[in-house]
Order: sequence, then C-alpha cells, then structure tokens
Amino acid sequence: MTGHVHAGHGAGAEGGHPRPGPLPGGAGDGRRLVDGFGRVHTDLRVSVTDRCTLRCTYCMPAEVVFRDREELLTYEEIARVAAVAAGLGVRSIRLTGGEPLVRRDLAALVRQLVAVPGIEEVALTTNGLDLAAHAAGLRAAGLSRLNVSLDTLREDVFETIARRRGLDRVLAGLAAAKRAGFAAIRINAVSIRGLTEDEIVPLARFCRREGFELRFIEFMPLDADGAWNPERVLSGAEVRAILERDAGPLTAERSADPGQPARDYRWPDGTRVGFIDPVTQPFCDRCDRLRLTADGQFRNCLFSTTEWDVRGVLRGGGTDDEIAALLRSCVAAKAAAHGIGTPAFARPARAMYEIGG
Repeated sequence: MTGHVHAGHGAGAEGGHPRPGPLPGGAGDGRRLVDGFGRVHTDLRVSVTDRCTLRCTYCMPAEVVFRDREELLTYEEIARVAAVAAGLGVRSIRLTGGEPLVRRDLAALVRQLVAVPGIEEVALTTNGLDLAAHAAGLRAAGLSRLNVSLDTLREDVFETIARRRGLDRVLAGLAAAKRAGFAAIRINAVSIRGLTEDEIVPLARFCRREGFELRFIEFMPLDADGAWNPERVLSGAEVRAILERDAGPLTAERSADPGQPARDYRWPDGTRVGFIDPVTQPFCDRCDRLRLTADGQFRNCLFSTTEWDVRGVLRGGGTDDEIAALLRSCVAAKAAAHGIGTPAFARPARAMYEIGG
C-alpha cells in the first residue's frame, strides 16, 4: 500500500555522490532496510508537529497556517511505527518539528520510544525556547541526546533570523539541560553568507567553554520563502577557515558512525567541531536516514518529492506487515543523490518545518 502524495521523482539521500550502481539483491533481505545502492537505514527522524515558537527564515514563512491537530500522528501511532521500523533494523530515533516541545507531555512519547525493543537511542532537536521547563523531565524519561538550534549569541541577529526574540530563553534552556545531566548536548548553527560570518567565532568560543559540541550546517534550499540561492551558501570550508584563523589548525577526525552527516574536526585541546555540508560536500553515498512527517508520511530524503502515506495505513486498519511493506517501498525508491546544483534537482513542495528538521 503506497500512497504517493506528491508526484515527481524521488530525490536521493541528504547529500552525497551516487555510488557506481545497485548491489545485487536490490532493496534488501527483508530484515534490514537496504536500498538499491547498498545503504542500510538505521536512523529514523520523527517530526511530532509542524508548529513552532520561532519563524526562522531558512525554515518557514513569517505567516503560516499549521495543520489541524487531528492530522498529526498520535504518540501511540508514532510508537507503533517505531516498533515496526526497529524490527527492520532502525536503531536510533530523533524527534523533530517544527518545535517538538510544543507537543504536550513529549516526555510521554520518549518513554514509549525508549521501551521499544531494538531502539538504542532517542534524541531531540529543539530551538531551546522551552527547554528550561522540560529538560529534567526529558532526561528522566530516557532521552539520550539534545540538539539545540542556535545560530548566534547576539539578540539582534537572533531576531533577524528567527523573526522573534528569545536568545535568553535558549541560553537558559542550555543551562537547565546541563543541570539535568545531559552529557551530549550539540549546538546546530546554520551558516548564511552575508548574515552569520561574525557569529562563527563567538559561537565556537562559547561551545568550547561550555562543553557543547558545535556543528555548522550549510544553508539548504528548504526555506518556505524561496530565498535560497547558491550565492547565499557559506560553505563549511569557509567556516572552517574562519575558525582556524582564530584558534589554530583543526585536525580531521575519523567518525565511529559511518552514516553520520558531519565531518568532525578537533582543536589541539580536544574540543570537537563538525561541518554538515549538504550543498558543497554532500554525503548521500553514506546516508542511513529515513523520515516520518508529523502528518504521517514516510520520506526517504529531505529533498524527496514523493511521500508514502503511513497515516492512511494506521487509521485504515492496516497491519504491521503493511507498515513494514510501505517502509520497504520508501527505501527501495531512494535515489542515489539529491542532485542540488544539477539540472535534475527539484525543490520539494514542503519547507523544512513541514518535513522535520
């Protein structure tokens, strides 16, 4: 049962170069989610809402009409999908949005997910505005890791990007997360030419001082306003050069996780910084992620123009085997690469907040 919501070719993984060709056996052995290019999928990104307390320019429009709550998957439906995915080899889940902390009692979902056999990690990506109130409860529920979006330490730049104030609340949330005992806290910063160059060094110094891992992410064509263009991409290589001019050479580090999108580096003091470069140094060849949107659509790539309707299966009395078959179909259709910068690239109909960051 494959409900293809959007017509068009299925864009490939989130960055990278095509592999030479499909491996024998096509879409996998039935026990794992293997696509036609040999990529084994073990990571599921789950958006729990399209709503957000900010209006970041690279993610969503200034004015937006959100989906009716009845269209969003319930926690029980998400947990059921997670259990099926775990049976097919998914081992990590990251909760995203929109802003996931606007969903009531998100810790209840975390508790359900960490109890799923086979799931080894449940993480969360948040804008941090409401983190202070929820950090302790999320930690007690079993959340493994936090990713907090923070592009600047200046309130005026924060407001320019987010179209809202709130830097002080984000910083308070980070402090609360440390007090709650989160050891793995990552800061995600989007790099945009002409806007964030002066934010790079202060963010790096802040993260080194506080013990946070910092990752810089290239500006991607997923903004709702269509303002993206290649000239506005501040590349990871340029960001790295700015950092090295300030604090000395960075040494490349071999990742223990071959599927991770970031290229990690270390300063001589051991502090780590990563670069996610889906535009200039894409990583499609090793992409291991799948996505579940808040309204119950499977996607095999951020830039996919095709979706698979699992909500219809869930609410139509479908079996777990049908959910598994839909997930396999989604994986089997995954293309070799997203194709940004090529004539074949097509922007998806949905912006980042509708897909899940």
